[in-house]
Amino acid sequence: MRKKIVAGNWKMNCNLEETKSLLEEIKTESSTLNNDVQLIVSPSFTNISTAVESLKNTNIKVAAQNVHPEEKGAFTGEISVDMLASVGVKTVILGHSERRKYFGETKPILNKKVNTALRHEFDVIFCVGESLEEREKNNHFKVIEEQLDKSLFYIKKETWSKMIIAYEPVWAIGTGKTASAAQAQEMHSFIRELIAQKYDQKTADELSILYGGSVKPENSAEIFAQKDVDGGLIGGAALNAKSFIAIANSF
Repeated sequence: MRKKIVAGNWKMNCNLEETKSLLEEIKTESSTLNNDVQLIVSPSFTNISTAVESLKNTNIKVAAQNVHPEEKGAFTGEISVDMLASVGVKTVILGHSERRKYFGETKPILNKKVNTALRHEFDVIFCVGESLEEREKNNHFKVIEEQLDKSLFYIKKETWSKMIIAYEPVWAIGTGKTASAAQAQEMHSFIRELIAQKYDQKTADELSILYGGSVKPENSAEIFAQKDVDGGLIGGAALNAKSFIAIANSF
């Protein structure tokens, strides 16, 4: 049975005191969870140890927002898998459109990052998504297939148990626009079918596929009700504990 997952990508938000406060609020609000959803939070690197310590007696996981493809070396300002593992983090978000757009992360770079993370037995939340221009030109399926093909379709079948796919249409991230529930289902179904074709149906059926892009309590229930939507990768709404948990209660 696929896992239901609601992950909060905090991006470049929350200083130390704000992080502590938000984590405490999330712990308090999570007592109202009425389902078996897996919660994940992804604070900044400077506060990631604080998050691990704060959540150590809970079922809430901590994810990193990025990791370097090399294991160590002269890479000023970067973070390695070993550094993350040493503070108790074993989940990482890779392929986010902001990393692709602002930091030049190409498909080959992401391929290396995924390989390094999986080699060290990390869980990987891998983001895919098309721009508004690509959707309007009806190229959105081609774009998603290429993103998966160039970065993920080399990995062994057994390692897919460590993968989570997050479909985030770029045109819906932080814009207030949201893909309709039907659009989300259409793309999630397409992704699952690609996995089935490349590997097998069992691998595809066991893969959690999340939707991200202006998800909030007002629209999450309709989106999560879709057959192939297994949760969400949440941005702005994850910075409010009540909203974050309300979304998690939308299943």
